[in-house]
Amino acid sequence: MNKKLQENIVFIISLAITLIFILWGVFFTDNLAKVTDAIYNGSIDYLGWVYLSATLFFVVFSIYLLFSKYGNIRLGKKTDTPDFKTGSWLAMLFGAGMGIGIVYWSVAEPVTHYTNPPIGEPYTIEAANTAMKYTFFHWGLDPWGIYAVIGLALAFFQYNRKLPAAISSSFQPILGHRINGPIGKTIDVLSIFATVFGIATSLGLGAMQVTAGMHAIFGIPNLLFVQLIVIAVATVLFIISINTGLEKGIQYLSNAAMILSFAIMALILLVGPTMAVIKVFFNTTGIYLSDFLHMSLRLKPFGEGEWIASWTLFYWAWWIAWAPFVGMFIARVSKGRTIREFVIGVLIVPTIGTCLWMSVFGGSALSIVIDSGNHDLAKAITEDVSLSIFTFFDHLPLSTLLSLLGFAVVAIYYITVADTATFVLGMLSEGGTLNPSGKIKVTWGIIQSAVAAVLLLAGGLNVLQTASIAAALPFAIIMVVMCFSLLKGLKKELEIQQPAKRGGQLNKDVK
Repeated sequence: MNKKLQENIVFIISLAITLIFILWGVFFTDNLAKVTDAIYNGSIDYLGWVYLSATLFFVVFSIYLLFSKYGNIRLGKKTDTPDFKTGSWLAMLFGAGMGIGIVYWSVAEPVTHYTNPPIGEPYTIEAANTAMKYTFFHWGLDPWGIYAVIGLALAFFQYNRKLPAAISSSFQPILGHRINGPIGKTIDVLSIFATVFGIATSLGLGAMQVTAGMHAIFGIPNLLFVQLIVIAVATVLFIISINTGLEKGIQYLSNAAMILSFAIMALILLVGPTMAVIKVFFNTTGIYLSDFLHMSLRLKPFGEGEWIASWTLFYWAWWIAWAPFVGMFIARVSKGRTIREFVIGVLIVPTIGTCLWMSVFGGSALSIVIDSGNHDLAKAITEDVSLSIFTFFDHLPLSTLLSLLGFAVVAIYYITVADTATFVLGMLSEGGTLNPSGKIKVTWGIIQSAVAAVLLLAGGLNVLQTASIAAALPFAIIMVVMCFSLLKGLKKELEIQQPAKRGGQLNKDVK
């Protein structure tokens, strides 16, 4: 095989599969919707338990690493120091891991569960508690556990074993040199495929919310046509900013998004139902921790289980589809941190931050609905999810300021996610280079926007959801194997380090 073709084989195959999908969506839109729907139903009916068990395993595995003997291993050399300050590091993790989604769903999800709870009667106090509990569950330890596992595996093999920044490198203890052969290439192609669909889902959701924001603030029609224009304009913007690099563009955007997010949270706490938010945070944290295991394994063997499929399984598939992208990015910015610092920074801190955010937005919205008995507000929020945050702002003081801030946060997160996604897809498809070429990044920037546009054309949110679930399933299994590979690698690392320590101690004793 031609050497250049061999070097670019992952990029060429991934690009070809993605282009076939885009053409399928453009010329056979109905057929695409039917096929993704069939795959979705099959995944949920027969393999929903795979998502549940795998995700719970990732959380348990992350916590085990936090307290294990491997916690003091540093990612990189023992003398390496972190490339980024802790504040910027956490801001970038949060922007890449949650970004648009947390703004999109923070009001809509709790209110939707309140009107249609997984158990019990709607529009009751019990339904409100359940709604917040499941919102914490869907955005808490589980997604961050998924990110922690893959991010740690990628960082360890990249910095400690000096392997390329590719998903296949994480399987070196199991596959050996075969990571450079067809098996390794297949893993890398699958990870790119899952990444493109996971990102496209978020970009589609982001475009819907940016359009909703423009409708709420400026009166611009909230139509599919406008959503496609938003995607096109955003594509031009983030392609322009791609060449600013990781140390400038993405870091500055993440910091700006984090500062604005804190500002908007503080403002709602100040002008909204402050005491209700504080009570929601503490009460829901208790219920969430208490019921965590039950929610983690909850399926409905008797009955249809439609609620679990639409929410929990969709989220788990979405997070797993996002895992190669977020994990690769987290690994890229985490050099010089110990495994213990890494797990605390990727699993614990973002979970607390996300739960706080959900308490402020979701708790305030539920408090307004319940205290005023305003069921019409609840219906308005659930009928148009993309408008929900702006509908909520209309019922608070300083609503215009809040809407403008909210729109700015959504827009910045949108550009940040597109920027980081393009960067990571470039790394994945260029053999694991830490600084992918501009040509590859521009290509993936256009491709991922095209996939988001096609999915929106094919049927909006439903097709986005079903496509992400279908794309994520193979990667869930790959990630479970990755955990065992990482464990083997860490065990070997300790074996290398401990004789060196003993040797040093022996020399001291002799002296």
